[in-house]
Amino acid sequence: MFTKPTIDASQALLHDLPRWFATHRRDLPMRRDDVSDWGTLVFEIMSQQTPITRVQPIWIEWMQRWPTPADLARASSADIIVAWANLGYPSRALRLKSCAATIVAKHGGEVPLTMKELTFLPGVGTYTASALLAFRHGVRIPVLDTNVRRVLVRFLDGREFPPHATPSKKETTRADELLPADGHQAADVSLALMEFGALVCTQLAPSCDDCLLRPTCAWARAGFPREHKRPTPQPYAGTDRQARGRIMKALRTAHFEGKNGLTKRRVLDAARIEGGDRYQPARVYRALIKDGMIVYDEELKRVTLPR
Repeated sequence: MFTKPTIDASQALLHDLPRWFATHRRDLPMRRDDVSDWGTLVFEIMSQQTPITRVQPIWIEWMQRWPTPADLARASSADIIVAWANLGYPSRALRLKSCAATIVAKHGGEVPLTMKELTFLPGVGTYTASALLAFRHGVRIPVLDTNVRRVLVRFLDGREFPPHATPSKKETTRADELLPADGHQAADVSLALMEFGALVCTQLAPSCDDCLLRPTCAWARAGFPREHKRPTPQPYAGTDRQARGRIMKALRTAHFEGKNGLTKRRVLDAARIEGGDRYQPARVYRALIKDGMIVYDEELKRVTLPR
């Protein structure tokens, strides 16, 4: 299922693509050499399922306010959720706080640098750990985000999209065998693949006419066959996720304005959306309470963000 690269394909991936990257890479503050391990970890968690253009200004603000794990661990959960702004999936913000607290408590405030220790941290999975180790420390390890996977499967296998939502063992092994022996060079190849997938070999509108990989691309040679089941954006309008977002936005605004939360009625009203069912506001409210994203203050009779 996963094709081994030919000599020409390897030449394109290991030499032509890094040269393209050297010229076309975006100047992102998150990638600069002086970024700390903590800064990289924060960026990788923020950018899960979120475009870099939305992440960048919020990441900059976070690193100014909480430049170390100890700084974030001391911050209030409410301030962290408000600063998370429009990144979506705000539970990631609280996991980052838990991650920071764990780093302080178990690692002396320094981000650990082994795969085992990293993946034991709250909110840190294999991809995030791999990105930190490869891009910051030149550890030779494949970094398979959605862009890298899409470029490789098109270029080597002639398919529009990877066959599975997450990388299989065979896919990971193929990527590992492709990388140069030197860890820093391997990281450059992974970054080049990532940037190429973000800017050229995009999900739904790839720039195939101007693609430097086209002469040896299996997908181009096959006539750009389309998948019968193409990825579609997850629905948002009318969903519980939209209702949750409206509640969190209302409470973030109240906290920012210095209010002591909102009445439960106002919170439920915020969750009433077109397309939702009659039980949605109460269901979403209970779920947010259970997840620790909001709390009900018995004394004030108000709903607030966690302290």
